[in-house]
Amino acid sequence: MRPRRLLANVALIAALAAPAAAGAPPDLEELHAEQAAAARHYRESLEALLPFQEAAAERAAARLTRDRELLAQGAIAAAQVAGSERALEAARAAVSRTRGEIAEAAALATEAEAARELAALPPTEPGQVQAGPTLIRHDGRAGWSLAQLPALESFFSARFRRALPISALGQTPVHDRLGFDHREALDVAVHPDSPEGRALMDYLRARSIPFLAFRTAQPGMATGAHVHVGRPSLHQRSERGSRAVPAA
Repeated sequence: MRPRRLLANVALIAALAAPAAAGAPPDLEELHAEQAAAARHYRESLEALLPFQEAAAERAAARLTRDRELLAQGAIAAAQVAGSERALEAARAAVSRTRGEIAEAAALATEAEAARELAALPPTEPGQVQAGPTLIRHDGRAGWSLAQLPALESFFSARFRRALPISALGQTPVHDRLGFDHREALDVAVHPDSPEGRALMDYLRARSIPFLAFRTAQPGMATGAHVHVGRPSLHQRSERGSRAVPAA
């Protein structure tokens, strides 16, 4: 993506996430629509940036291979190889961060798109599970904090012999940028209809831990599917208005 276009997208995202005028009550539908649009635009910007970062990582890897060959020939110093190793590490880290932020933005788009469906669901009884077209809600009554994460990770790794696929842990820069309060929440990158998703929801439901499970953001966008552990994220803009509004 050209730098000017990327900056324009970032400016748009910042404008959408900016606080509403002081004293003005938030328009919930408009807030959710803006949140979804901001997440989609941010994700698109990252997806356009990713190929350039991947190409830079490939060039850094090629340079490291060349420098190691030159070192073996005595043509360069070891310090130059060390510099190439650091450059490759930094390039790969940039790719990893961007991929992670793409996943987070997709999850936030999912949550924002489902906000109206969530708001339309009737109040739940303790321990009740409600399922809509794109989401499943369990209004657990037990307390939840990220301090309980080790027990959840132990359960998942013992059951599936792999680490819990965490896509967002607590508040991240993406949540700050797009206006979500995610401080004591956890997103797990599993589809709720998969064996892993069903087992995770059973675990949470048995302990009355609240969760929201999202099947998809919209048709053709299944990458946003995830299980949000904890209370619904609050839209930071709504907290500045007359009342707090669940954004997911």
